[in-house]
Amino acid sequence: MTAPVPPLPAFWATASQAERDAAYDNAGAVKDSPALIAERNALATAFREAHAGHLDLAFGETEREAWDLFPGRDPHAPCLVFIHGGYWQRNRREDFAHLAEGALAMGWSVALNGYTLAPEASLTRIAWQVHAALDWLSAHGPAFGIAGPIVASGWSAGGHLTALALEHPAVSAGLAISGIFELAPIRDTNLNVALKLTEAEVAELSPMRRPVVQKPLAIAYGSAELPELCRQSRDFHALRSAAHAPGPLVPVPGADHFRVLEALRVPDGSLLRVAATLLS
Repeated sequence: MTAPVPPLPAFWATASQAERDAAYDNAGAVKDSPALIAERNALATAFREAHAGHLDLAFGETEREAWDLFPGRDPHAPCLVFIHGGYWQRNRREDFAHLAEGALAMGWSVALNGYTLAPEASLTRIAWQVHAALDWLSAHGPAFGIAGPIVASGWSAGGHLTALALEHPAVSAGLAISGIFELAPIRDTNLNVALKLTEAEVAELSPMRRPVVQKPLAIAYGSAELPELCRQSRDFHALRSAAHAPGPLVPVPGADHFRVLEALRVPDGSLLRVAATLLS
């Protein structure tokens, strides 16, 4: 049985198209986002070059269906899976490799998976690819030194995909960062030009409308993010709490949509500390 359809935000009915688009325009809201993205990509490139042992491992037929694996010292340590964001239509797993630094420093393994972007792939196809990736990792990870419990994590669109990935039997817990958990507002923005969301996809792929998964899920967001991003995280956590599902709501003080990831990257970052508690 699925949850009731969540209401749209109160201002939505009278908002102009420009106002709706701006409500989810993370790059536009962070004025130095181009510089932050350029820095992120440079750091990720350098990290991949320094850790080139298990890169570009295919789990599917298309170019983006691949894993980058960074095993920890202990094969049975937890593995943090990171699913990249970009509103399901931008970015690559390669652009986030440096986020592995913090988890590796605390003795975990890290794995980053890719997926085909919209409009080449529908959101239904993207969600299927994430589950196929987890099938591959659970079957083949031990051969690459990754045999511990899997904690799925992801940022922005990856936060949405993390919430769906929590349903996979190989996933023990999740950390959804700045995610989208109800798709109806996205359908009403310019993001839908590429996504072409159907009514069925909005109903079936919105975590707010799916049965609550009784596994630990931390839901994090930056306190300086767009109000809609904050609301989505708070609403999803409230829904899970009402169903007695475990996992905290974690506002990262002062962080915007891009800087929030520093709390995952740096050793002893606040989001890493939260991730470590999910398996206890």
